[in-house]
Amino acid sequence: MTELGVALGLVMVLEGVLYALFPEAMQRMMRMAIDLPPVNLRRFGLIGALAGFLVVWFIKG
Repeated sequence: MTELGVALGLVMVLEGVLYALFPEAMQRMMRMAIDLPPVNLRRFGLIGALAGFLVVWFIKG
């Protein structure tokens, strides 16, 4: 359970840093996401989740 908390905290740190350093780019990205069809958003979400799973799997072995 501790590792889950650490992982969620790191996600929040990374998201916060991106919004703090690149606010205009993040706004552009959100506008682009609104214009994407739901099937593409779902596809990108699944690809991102799979990539994250693979990273954790390789690191934790």
